[in-house]
Amino acid sequence: MWSIPFHLYNPFFTLYMFQLGVLDFQIGLLLTIGRLVQVITALIGGALTDRFGRNVTTFFADCVSWSIPTLIWAFAQDFRWFIAAAVFNSFWQISNVSWECLWIDDMSDDANSIRIFFNWLYICGLLAVFFAPIAGFFVGLHGVIPVMRVLFVITFLSMTAKFIIIRVLASESKLGLERMAAVKTISFVKQIQGYKEVFLQIIRSKGMLRALALQSSAQITIIITTTFFALYITQNLGLPEEFLAFFPILRSAVMISFLFFIQHRLNKFNQRRIMLIGLLGKVLAHTILLSAPEGIWIFPALFVLTEAAAAALLIPRIDILAANEITPKERARIRSLFNVIILAASSPFIFMSGVLADLNRQMPFVLNIVLFCVMVIFVMISTSSKKIDSTGNTC
Repeated sequence: MWSIPFHLYNPFFTLYMFQLGVLDFQIGLLLTIGRLVQVITALIGGALTDRFGRNVTTFFADCVSWSIPTLIWAFAQDFRWFIAAAVFNSFWQISNVSWECLWIDDMSDDANSIRIFFNWLYICGLLAVFFAPIAGFFVGLHGVIPVMRVLFVITFLSMTAKFIIIRVLASESKLGLERMAAVKTISFVKQIQGYKEVFLQIIRSKGMLRALALQSSAQITIIITTTFFALYITQNLGLPEEFLAFFPILRSAVMISFLFFIQHRLNKFNQRRIMLIGLLGKVLAHTILLSAPEGIWIFPALFVLTEAAAAALLIPRIDILAANEITPKERARIRSLFNVIILAASSPFIFMSGVLADLNRQMPFVLNIVLFCVMVIFVMISTSSKKIDSTGNTC
């Protein structure tokens, strides 16, 4: 109910903004404004989650961060509308913390359950992408703007219904009840001040610092690719707009194949080696895209295939590495501060990508290649030689 409508509109979102008069550098500015607000919402997310509970916090934060923005996007007329939506949408950082705590708290001592749940979240999201051609079909008939307006209304109805169902049917976790009782007599300001100890805990952990560096870099490259790929292949390579719906399907098919048929064969390799292969695959994919001639769809398709295979090797391992480093009792505050640091570190690069795209739409992808090289360094300097199981979980 969340993933399907999201993947219906997402491939066309940047093009929708562009056709409503939003320029490349303004798109970068929108992303930066959103991330600056997210620094604040991510900072308070853990404290709000502990104070009001995982379930209540998730419901209200989801409604603010998705129900309101989808309506704004549905009726958007210019850049100002997207600024307002970006501010509201930034509250997803709060529900990002509370939602993870809601489902993971009661299995914090069961690493296998966490691994399985992470994988099924990935799979559900990937399967939802296969609905994207529905949007592509209607875009081909009626154009981007009218179809997107209808899709955003449908998204509002579906997501809001999902939030209500979770609020009614989900129960507060045992750890959530304990945290609510623990902070009941503590002021919200004191809760925030308690982040000092959490911050020290993070910077003293080599594992957390490594995960922070990798997650920050990975998040920048994902946002850049998601934001500018549609513009690049339609405006620079001249491919039809309805093609945009099929590239996410191709990507999902590759990643699902990896999850079910390939990952379990990688047990004998250590984490560092697999991540390096993934990073080299990312560089190769971007090289293919940058060398693509105009009007030939095979090059963007090869980019998606290669990038998806590389992501299947790289991203789950980074996410699980971070999850395994977090102390269960302090999960809300550590995850909250983790997100703050990642947002603060990546925001300048997101704005830079918009400026670069305004000069030349190839430049954001060149920036990605530079960041992949930096990630290679982070992986290479690690002294870890941990092996991983079929899903990227460390053994």
